[in-house]
Amino acid sequence: MTACELLAPLEGGRKMVLATAGADGPSARMMSVIVREGCLYFQTDRTMRKYRQLAARPRAAFCVDNWQLEGECTLLGHPAQHEWFCRAYQQAFPSSFQRYTMLEEECLFRFVPQYAERWLYEEGQPVLLRWSGAIGAVEKEPYRP
Repeated sequence: MTACELLAPLEGGRKMVLATAGADGPSARMMSVIVREGCLYFQTDRTMRKYRQLAARPRAAFCVDNWQLEGECTLLGHPAQHEWFCRAYQQAFPSSFQRYTMLEEECLFRFVPQYAERWLYEEGQPVLLRWSGAIGAVEKEPYRP
């Protein structure tokens, strides 16, 4: 299973929790995220703690609903350099787009998932789906307390 197939149910704009870590310890915060073609895209200001943490350690995690995603972030530059992102972000998060996207210190990150877990229910029974991006392998494990 590819990352595109895995993340297809999340395509578009979503609010997610981003977790990062730095020398000052871990931190988490809500983010406005665009999911596209198997990757997550988000913007932040270069003066923010999350930016400093990602610059030092690009590994991060996202949580949304019953999903947990782990992977690596790459700085792509200013959001205005990516028209597709601006269109998608403005449509999904018009207020945030107006307030922040064109600010000089704003920057765009791409998150590439490398590992995922998702709780599913099959025939009423809880199942943990695990995905490894390195090999595209999916495992399903029934939950047995």
